[in-house]
Amino acid sequence: MAGMTAEPEGMPTQGRREQIATLVSDRGFVRVGDLAETFGISRVTVRSDLDVLEGQGLLKRVRGGALAFERGTSRASRAGGIVESSFEDAMDAAVGEKTLIGRAAARLITSGESVILEAGSTTMATARALVERADLRDVVIFTNGLAIALELERAIPRFTVVVTGGTVRPLQHSLVNPLGAGMLAQINADTVFLGCNGVHPKRGFTNLNLPEAELKQAMISSAGRRIFVADGSKVGRIELAPICALDEADLLLTGAAADGQVVAECRDAGLDVEVCTET
Repeated sequence: MAGMTAEPEGMPTQGRREQIATLVSDRGFVRVGDLAETFGISRVTVRSDLDVLEGQGLLKRVRGGALAFERGTSRASRAGGIVESSFEDAMDAAVGEKTLIGRAAARLITSGESVILEAGSTTMATARALVERADLRDVVIFTNGLAIALELERAIPRFTVVVTGGTVRPLQHSLVNPLGAGMLAQINADTVFLGCNGVHPKRGFTNLNLPEAELKQAMISSAGRRIFVADGSKVGRIELAPICALDEADLLLTGAAADGQVVAECRDAGLDVEVCTET
């Protein structure tokens, strides 16, 4: 892991755990494999250390690593939200809603379209639903999500998959600036599917981190139809980084868990909202 210096073997357990807790706090997310390499210990030992530290309220265990976690509560963003989850952790949340949203999103695409898919767990559900659409042909998909690109690879040659380029952001396996928006400025896509961490009738669409919000704005500028996909837990939230106002989006696809009052207020503000449920 960049920025980590390997420790000598035989380091006291307590000292090692203190350093692990500090690394997780500083970085937000750290992988089991990186910690094993850094401290010269087995993955089994790393997992044991992480379990102990989670029990002490110093971090949160997730698949493949650990997230920063404040004692007694989730770490708050400046706008009152929660700590950003890793891509893997987000994939495990609201799975049913995201699947329904993804299928609804995929139904909006026809053969011959060009699509931008932003990195995220709900856009991953959209990617999977697009792959399942065996009738789709000649679809060009641009994405800044490395995991999404690999998912879409199964549909080649029906789909042409283009990765935007840019700087890797490990927490989300996404590509961001610098150099992330260069390709987007050169295209005019038919549709963009975007995720977000907050949807609010007055504050619009917001995100937990600034680098990805910046790239989402570039995607909005490069597409004719702008569709947000967000599970119900995001509706009513306001997070740190503004993406766009409600009137810059054409549609929000969300889930049944969304607050009905907030959905109504978003509609009153002019946003088209579809609540995706089983049919």
